[in-house]
Amino acid sequence: DQSGRASVLARLREIGIDASANDPKVQSLVDLVKTREFEGYAYDGAEARFELLARRALGSVPEYFRLNSFRIMDERRWNAKGELITISEATTRIVVNGQETMTVAEGNGPVNALDAALRKGLVPHYPELGSLKLLDYKVRILSPGEGTKAVTRVMIESSDGMGEPWTTVGVSPNVIDASFIALSDSITFKLYRDRAKERERARA
Repeated sequence: DQSGRASVLARLREIGIDASANDPKVQSLVDLVKTREFEGYAYDGAEARFELLARRALGSVPEYFRLNSFRIMDERRWNAKGELITISEATTRIVVNGQETMTVAEGNGPVNALDAALRKGLVPHYPELGSLKLLDYKVRILSPGEGTKAVTRVMIESSDGMGEPWTTVGVSPNVIDASFIALSDSITFKLYRDRAKERERARA
């Protein structure tokens, strides 16, 4: 426990959070990190996910949006050129400022379609998300031997072209659900970071 608390405190200092080792919220965060790691989360190389977890536990990260539901459909068919193609279509229902919006978007895969549908609904409220780019997408199986039923870990690296990239992670038996968790945190991290910078400029 002492080692885990020291490690968490060191990580908090790295992201600019000053917390006392005796703060009950720190112990709660340590316990939460252990639980998440048992579930399959890994925070080495996913600093943005850890920062959001810590700020939510110790303070507050605004709920910029809430997902009510999403649905994804894949269609494999021949196009007008006689080529065999697979198209994914995602439908999302998200709530921003108390208002629910339904959006539909296509992509060359389910994750691409989900990302496109989320942005379609969010960019009108948060134009800065227009610069968000997904640089890398990795999937790892966490329960070998279970085949297609395995729990998966998805790591997404993102950037807005204005600074260092960041990485988020999602874990779920459903790879699309794991992808949504990572996508959602990537979006939230950018919005939180941009608004933190705006607050710093306002105080300067």
